[in-house]
Amino acid sequence: MTLLLHSYWRATAPYRVRIGLNLKGVAYDYAPVHLVEGVQHSEGYKAINRQELIPALTTPEGRVITQSLAILEWLEETHPEPALLPKDPADRALVRAMAAIVACDIHPLNNLRVQQQLTALGVDAAGRDVWSKRWINDGFAALEPMVTAHGRGFAFGASPTLADCCLIPQVYSAHRYGVWLDPYPAIAGVAQRAAEHPAFAAAHPDRQPDAQPA
Repeated sequence: MTLLLHSYWRATAPYRVRIGLNLKGVAYDYAPVHLVEGVQHSEGYKAINRQELIPALTTPEGRVITQSLAILEWLEETHPEPALLPKDPADRALVRAMAAIVACDIHPLNNLRVQQQLTALGVDAAGRDVWSKRWINDGFAALEPMVTAHGRGFAFGASPTLADCCLIPQVYSAHRYGVWLDPYPAIAGVAQRAAEHPAFAAAHPDRQPDAQPA
């Protein structure tokens, strides 16, 4: 039995995990969870993840790991090569900080349940668009000088790290919300480099089994 990833094609949190699994060369099966149709709220999925969120990763032993950063850290510990974190403790902290800007400060303010709550509160599409762009731009403005200082093709150094696992899905989301990367040339450069890497290409939403036409 292989790992089983509960995912949705264009959701950015499981996209991070797909990149990590691919970078590690770890085989996994894919279980689609249709967020727009509300499958995450079904009794069957709640039995897997009481938070009713994705991703969730079921191990061959039947254990379930939730939260994308926790899954990526578990992957790093159980499959240490190729490493997604540098060896130096200060560098490791920096990479984790870069990942957290995306996973903790940008994405949670723009995900589906927040968008649905804004709609329920009467915020129209234009207002939701302003909201989403604000938080993406704030996060990218913080990340850009970090990538400029420490990137050597990827967000930190010359090979992919945990930071890239988080950054590339957020770039995908930025394009969906109409946030252009012109003010962020270092981030744009990483996105271009990642697009040429097979692990990132295979994780792209359009290549998932539940992908839907644009």
